Amino acid sequence: MTTLAPALPQLRIGPHTVQPPVVLAPMAGITNAPFRTLCREFSGGKGLFVSEMITTRALVERNEKTMQLIHFDATETPRSIQLYGVDPVTVGKAVRMIVEEDLADHIDLNFGCPVPKVTRKGGGSALPYKRPLLRAILKEAVSGAGDLPVTIKMRKGIDDDHLTFLDAGRIAVEEGVTAVALHGRTTAQHYGGTADWDAIARLKEHVPEIPVLGNGDIWCADDALRMMRETGCDGVVVGRGCLGRPWLFADLVNAMEGRATRHAPTLREVADVMVRHATLLGEWIGDEARGVIDFRKHVAWYLKGFAVGSEMRKKLAITSSLEELGGQLHELDLDQPWPDGADGPRGRTSGNNRVVLPDGWLKDPYDCAGVSADAELDTSGG
Repeated sequence: MTTLAPALPQLRIGPHTVQPPVVLAPMAGITNAPFRTLCREFSGGKGLFVSEMITTRALVERNEKTMQLIHFDATETPRSIQLYGVDPVTVGKAVRMIVEEDLADHIDLNFGCPVPKVTRKGGGSALPYKRPLLRAILKEAVSGAGDLPVTIKMRKGIDDDHLTFLDAGRIAVEEGVTAVALHGRTTAQHYGGTADWDAIARLKEHVPEIPVLGNGDIWCADDALRMMRETGCDGVVVGRGCLGRPWLFADLVNAMEGRATRHAPTLREVADVMVRHATLLGEWIGDEARGVIDFRKHVAWYLKGFAVGSEMRKKLAITSSLEELGGQLHELDLDQPWPDGADGPRGRTSGNNRVVLPDGWLKDPYDCAGVSADAELDTSGG
């Protein structure tokens, strides 16, 4: 049963109004300009669409790949960049570069990534455990950003014995952060188990001064309505739920604006979106074959639930031209209706992974001596 939305308050991110309050989560290798374009088209331009994670060191050093990743289409407003960094000085330099060169209109800081190569350096979801380091980074970012709003995305903590989200939320308020997004999982959970929406509600009560956005287990528009109703959060951040489902943003807009309309595309409609996605990637990269190759990772997500067959799935996984992709898709029964249960989990679902941290990281949350500028990742994108 579809629940119609109540009247929703406007979400303000600094000078920007995000109405309805729906945000595309930054995802490394996924939320590049082509994917943001698709999601934006389905939403009618409503919502906020954040770049994939950009490493501050790579930005400051003008890494070629990074400079491409921060290029926004002329129609993208506001332009949102997510930065990853562990060194306050480097983060400050990156933020000032963004301001001085007018590279974005909004900066989000990543304190939520649970990937071992990030947490091993003390970054991502490991960093908020070191309270003074988190404060120093936020101070540098906010002071360097000037009029640009700075937001953060984080997790509950490292594990159930080392929760950080309430302290981190309070530090964010004190340092002038504009809004916080909470993924209701710990680093140890990675993407397994069920997101703890109660933690989102607790954070909302703890930091009433700024908007709190909820993230985790939003697979369809009605999940977003339920999260907002149950937690009191000011908006939602959608990540894995839109993998192979860029039309979810149309559903989210409809749901938040009180309309019952939801997308249930046939396989023919899905195939058309797949070809468009691959085409946009090729145009963005400047090479059709590389665009189709980059698109391969999306194929299983788009086709989840449809009767495709293992042989065709294998063929689609090695396509290297738009003609080949389109031809193979047209061999399928394109009149298949939207399958029951196709809205469920996609993307990474692993959980209970060992958390990889720097030596001695958990000994003292106030000892930051082991963190240096060398801990910055040297490449962007996660």
